[in-house]
Amino acid sequence: MKEAGVKPNTETYDHILRACGDIAAQAEAWAVFEDMISVGAIPTRNTFHQLLYTMRYSRLDHTYDVLKLMDEHNVAKNETTYEFVICRLIQQENLELGLQWLAEMSKEDLSPTMKTIQSLVQLAADKGHARLAIELAVNFEQSTPRILEASAWYHCLIAAADSLYPDGVVYAWDKVVHAMRIPLDEGCCQAVLHTAGRNGLKDLALEAIRQLKAIGVTWKEHHFAPLVEAFCRAGDIREGFASLSLIRQYGVDPTLETAYPIFQAISQSDEKVDEAWGILEELKNEGRTIDVVAYNSLIQACVAIGDLQRSLGTYKAASDLGVKPDIETFNLLLSACIAAEHRELGDRLLTEMREANIRPNERTYERLIVLCLTQATYEDAFYYLEEMKTVKLKPSQAIYEAIIRKCVFVGDTRYKLAVEEMTENGYEVSKKLQEFIDNGGQTPKDRVQKNRSR
Repeated sequence: MKEAGVKPNTETYDHILRACGDIAAQAEAWAVFEDMISVGAIPTRNTFHQLLYTMRYSRLDHTYDVLKLMDEHNVAKNETTYEFVICRLIQQENLELGLQWLAEMSKEDLSPTMKTIQSLVQLAADKGHARLAIELAVNFEQSTPRILEASAWYHCLIAAADSLYPDGVVYAWDKVVHAMRIPLDEGCCQAVLHTAGRNGLKDLALEAIRQLKAIGVTWKEHHFAPLVEAFCRAGDIREGFASLSLIRQYGVDPTLETAYPIFQAISQSDEKVDEAWGILEELKNEGRTIDVVAYNSLIQACVAIGDLQRSLGTYKAASDLGVKPDIETFNLLLSACIAAEHRELGDRLLTEMREANIRPNERTYERLIVLCLTQATYEDAFYYLEEMKTVKLKPSQAIYEAIIRKCVFVGDTRYKLAVEEMTENGYEVSKKLQEFIDNGGQTPKDRVQKNRSR
């Protein structure tokens, strides 16, 4: 154009710069700008925006060079200018500097573009700053008639759930699920469930379960455990108990781990245990099914507070609740026998278990062996050890260590055979156990007392 005697104007140079920007031709863009200045064309804000666009993949100082040129040519920044700068910082995951530029916008009485705030919110959320992300989103929507896109609120929901931030989860859930009706994936729902469980948000937990059902998830125990926890932390033990039957209706077998929040809530005192029994009776009288895990969690609480009579009373009253004791029931009761060193009761329970055609498992044998070891005569511990191996159950390291400690303590040399068998089964002799053996069954406390008595 210059060869033809035609002087290019600013608009022409802006078009050329746009072409350079599309292919991120940085060197060419600078050359075009220099030529523009040399012919006296006056750069506008759009000119500098084309330069900022071209520099989007270059070093950050190139972006600052463009901003410096804007100042030199007395061209004021607007919302789009800040968008280029802040999005460039977000591209580098520089959240702190991005927020500083956002604050500068506010001082200039400029409102961020949708792209600017959306990008900042998502970066804050992705970096785990859930509270900050939600505050940015809320402030934006309250200060303008514009609404953030669903993706930003989805990021906020995930960040809040991952950080167990209850208020943020509730707010973002309402936005994403109720207002925007965005379908959630399993991972997001599970994270929300954990927050709901930890903070006693039972209504939110139920909603998350319904969301999982809507997407056709294959049910697992970990989907429901937070629901039970949510009921218990909200003080609703009744629904905590009832939910165990609901879980089984979904084809999932609840466990004592599932019901652990119930156990925590009712094992605080005798009165809490009695209240729990009353709740189960009420549910039964209403025609609702009492799950065996609910029943077992009550026995577990009785054992925890050291009330053997309550434990046995609850066991004997199983039929009143329409429950049939299972292997966990007997294992819990054997724990109570160990605490009371009540071998005779343990034998009776074992007989009743076998009469009910319930086969002992590894934990049962461990309880039986430890119970035998509480007695002066403990030969049956070896009997149950052999029986366990006969039915193809592998003794745990805890079983061997219990036998070894008992034998060493009373001077029974059979501890050597137990040590040998333990190592043959792939277990290592721990440092503490070896010290116990080397010291002939005396603990450091025993040795101190012995030295003082001399």
